[in-house]
Amino acid sequence: MIKAVIIDDEINAQDLLEKTLNRYFPNRFNIVGKCNSVDSGVLAIREHQPELVFLDIQMPEKNGFELFKYFEVINFEVIFTTAYNQFAIKAIKRSALDYLLKPINHLDLSEAVKKFERKNQGNFAQKKLSLLLENLNVNDQNVSKIAFPTLEGFELIHANQILYCKAESNYCCIKRIDGCSKTATKTLKYVEEILPDTSFIRIHKTYVINLNYVVRYHKANKEVELTNGEKLPVSHRKEEEFINAILQNQ
Repeated sequence: MIKAVIIDDEINAQDLLEKTLNRYFPNRFNIVGKCNSVDSGVLAIREHQPELVFLDIQMPEKNGFELFKYFEVINFEVIFTTAYNQFAIKAIKRSALDYLLKPINHLDLSEAVKKFERKNQGNFAQKKLSLLLENLNVNDQNVSKIAFPTLEGFELIHANQILYCKAESNYCCIKRIDGCSKTATKTLKYVEEILPDTSFIRIHKTYVINLNYVVRYHKANKEVELTNGEKLPVSHRKEEEFINAILQNQ
């Protein structure tokens, strides 16, 4: 059984999550602790050494992110539970961590649990949570690294090293300025959402580019030329938005 701790200041939310886990994952979870604050959560984690922690972000006194200050080594996985907060969710996505929006439904919960069971436990938890805290402390223009999920685990890439991203069915090719490419096991839409919107823009259903590496735009051919010499198509629907973004990025 998977040892788990639930940390949420709302008792009803704790109970609902536990009941949902027991109903849809019978005999799979052992809830060893239900806590209503970061401090009590820290004690429960230290006592029970859970494999998984369901962590609410918005709590009084201390928010969920402060939990990690109390651990030198993170040897548990985390699934965040939160009401909608665009900044927090973007930081979580960039760090290749999972989250559930409240009110939690069993389909989203099922998908998160499946992801947890597929992961290599412990090896990546420390890196992902450290990256999350790093991403929370910077704004979109200065995102230091983004974690892109891959078949092997995840790849850490600086946003300013990305030349463009290309849709490849349900996957996405990340092309770097050094010529290397990495395949992320996410759609282009997902990747677009976690990239800094001050530097990246979708120019076509297949491409999202880094505006910092645009050399010129060929209006007649509707092609954008990048610093590596590649020319990518700009769709008619995206042309005006792209031109405006270029002018604003100067």
